[in-house]
Amino acid sequence: MAVSSSVGPRVAGIVTCVPKKKFNNIEDTTGFTPNEVKKVVAMAGVRERRMADDSICSSDLCAAAAERLLNMLQWERDSVDCLIMVTQTPDYFLPSTACVLHHRLNLSDACAAFDVGLGCSGYPYGLWLSAMMLASKGFRRVLLLHGETPGRFSDKADRSVSLLFGDAGSATALEKNDEHQEKEWHFLLHTDGNGFKDMIIEGGGFRDRFCKDQAKNYVKMNGANVFNFTISRVPSLIKATLDASGLSKEAVDYYIFHQSNKYIIQHITKKVGLIEKSVPMILKDYGNTGGVSVPLTITEGKLDRSGNKSLKLLLLGYGVGLSWSSALIVLDPDAVLENIELDHLQKENDEH
Repeated sequence: MAVSSSVGPRVAGIVTCVPKKKFNNIEDTTGFTPNEVKKVVAMAGVRERRMADDSICSSDLCAAAAERLLNMLQWERDSVDCLIMVTQTPDYFLPSTACVLHHRLNLSDACAAFDVGLGCSGYPYGLWLSAMMLASKGFRRVLLLHGETPGRFSDKADRSVSLLFGDAGSATALEKNDEHQEKEWHFLLHTDGNGFKDMIIEGGGFRDRFCKDQAKNYVKMNGANVFNFTISRVPSLIKATLDASGLSKEAVDYYIFHQSNKYIIQHITKKVGLIEKSVPMILKDYGNTGGVSVPLTITEGKLDRSGNKSLKLLLLGYGVGLSWSSALIVLDPDAVLENIELDHLQKENDEH
């Protein structure tokens, strides 16, 4: 178990972005019987999803979120010292999507930019990387982007995945916190590579570069293994994070789960003894958007920010890898939170 603590940076703001196109599982699904659809919806809790068409990539969603956030904060582009892009749905094998976004956002050539190839656990990992960089000398501002379009790698004929996934992107602006040294953040990072086949796209990588079996170009998920992994690992992850921070369950304002499955989240909430109102869920309207579901739940989960007080958030990511992670962070009352929509894009080239 990798446990890390650091002086928490300031979260200046989080903007998330979803495609404008809505897909209603009950009304729009044609590949399965109505009873089959109703069973999946009842178990997973996903009634509606936001779906990217072929013109929209993860980078487009993240670019729109980042543009909005930078403008709202009035950050000069050359003040961003690092851009981190967390995704498992990149634009290209190479170059990194971070470099594409660096270009589109018109950032300085003194800005570091790189990708992190993690999915469901990716947001806490990205926050940990950002916090470590900001705790070192030389870095003042980091732009953490996390985007996924799992709806585009789901086989519509595969009931285990086709009704679950939605698409989203996010931008989180973090800056060095010189004034509030008492705001310590805590991170727990885990991996069990024995389960790497439990959620996998077998085709398209260099193990099988030009795959003739089209089914291998879509995600395959061993639902039973992923379910058992989640309900066995996440409760102890919550306890260990609280132990590392010295906080009680009640001292945390909100537990922000990766929005994987309604039944799983409710089961863990009950098992750990969490208050239901401290566990926001957005699955009904957005589906499982991968690791981006964590920042999306922060912007869309109707967090109570009245009283002008900071919120303690315990963020939980878990899934593909198998990988799981947590971040116990502080969200200041003046942090910008917003969700925006992105409509169909015209095809554009990278010289734009």
